[in-house]
Amino acid sequence: MSRRNHGLESPMSNEEHRAVVTKMWDALTVMDWETLKSCLTEDIHYEDVPTEDPGARDPENVVKRLRIAFDHLGDHKHVVHHMVCEGDVVFLDHTEEWTFKSGEQVSHQFCTLHEMRDGKISRWSDYWDVSSFVGQFPKWFLEEMAKSSAADFSG
Repeated sequence: MSRRNHGLESPMSNEEHRAVVTKMWDALTVMDWETLKSCLTEDIHYEDVPTEDPGARDPENVVKRLRIAFDHLGDHKHVVHHMVCEGDVVFLDHTEEWTFKSGEQVSHQFCTLHEMRDGKISRWSDYWDVSSFVGQFPKWFLEEMAKSSAADFSG
């Protein structure tokens, strides 16, 4: 099967795409923001598909958006159940386990679609069940999240 990138031949193999995506998720797990940003294109679009906000564009804003939640975590575990790479698309079926600094724990399964361009992630779309995941959050965390808006990571 031909590797395609917006109508152009992709120079990256499935294994190389897998390595970049794995590097990005490993960086997220340890909250290594510089390494995470190095895996993203300058025009990256990161979105939580089931939410109403427009997501974040560019690596700095992606990190701002992630840190709204991750700055409250003491630990983050990431378990990949399946990763499928085809051309410039990498699909993950995975579980994230969050431990808040205050001790509460939540666990939720996600499906994530990454599109690749020039060896980096250009699209990051997370699909998940809002009520199931958010329903696990401690009340104080929901109050913290409510203090943020799309304007905090869109400019």
